[in-house]
Amino acid sequence: MIMAFFIIFFFLFLFEAALGQQEVGLKTNFYSSSCPKVESIVRSTVEARFDKDPTIAAALLRLHFHDCFVHGCDASILIDSPSSERKALPNLGLRGFDVVEDAKAQLEADGACPGVVSCADILALAARDAVDLSGGPSWGVPCGRRDGRVSFSSDASGLPGPADSVAVQRLKFAAKGLDDHDLVTLVGAHTIGQTDCLFFRYRLYNFTATGNADPSIRQPFLVQLQSTCPKDGPASQRVALDTGSQLKFDAGFFKNVRDGNGILESDQRLWGDESTRRVVNNYAGSIRGLLGLRFNFEFPKAMVKMSSIEVKTGTQGEIRKTCSKFNL
Repeated sequence: MIMAFFIIFFFLFLFEAALGQQEVGLKTNFYSSSCPKVESIVRSTVEARFDKDPTIAAALLRLHFHDCFVHGCDASILIDSPSSERKALPNLGLRGFDVVEDAKAQLEADGACPGVVSCADILALAARDAVDLSGGPSWGVPCGRRDGRVSFSSDASGLPGPADSVAVQRLKFAAKGLDDHDLVTLVGAHTIGQTDCLFFRYRLYNFTATGNADPSIRQPFLVQLQSTCPKDGPASQRVALDTGSQLKFDAGFFKNVRDGNGILESDQRLWGDESTRRVVNNYAGSIRGLLGLRFNFEFPKAMVKMSSIEVKTGTQGEIRKTCSKFNL
């Protein structure tokens, strides 16, 4: 009975993904004829870096997310110029640009497939591989994106922030065609993320300018965080967003939010809203053997949906020769 249940949902997932691909002009195996080695090249590039630094996985996933939320998934985040998205305040801590550039250089080399694979598709593939290498699910990535020709730092104001309420998060995700279920599922990427003390220390010492800590933080965890992030300590001290399994892609992040151990205010607030709390609770379920199974099933669907936001296909945009520069 259980096996039949999952088989039915697996085929429903394939059907839904196929519909999404038709809507935006993307499809899996897009490069099967024009560049059959693209996935293996991107995978080997990500894996080589991951073996040296497992935290690059979260960086690549975040890079893809920040790209899709501004002008759609068109690699506009990769442009390196004084006024580009990359220079916007919410993007200053992004990493992984060199991984994408490395894969692109290999694809542009003689004997590969120069002028064929977009930087936007490389970024989408790299994000998938990052999740898989971290012990999370894998999925077929619909490709066919073209690279955008616009990138301004002023356009990054709509990115979700660490202090956003659920209402604000909901508005920002809805503007991209994503619902509450997508919101919680995609925030689950924080299972392998890190942040600086700078972005949550106010919760520990002066929440809402009261001089007190955020009451939603569980007391023993508050003591732990205050020890890691002293009031006058370095703002750049790094802290795992998923206490207990920061390098493993699992559902532990949702258990932490449920138990009052969320690091970012925006994450912990997901437990205070009835709609988002329901999704968090579903992912944090305690049935032995099923913890994380639901999340691993839903995350690929949410990623396919997100990576289809406002994509450019066909004759739109361009295929960049170098990901950090527009073609001349």
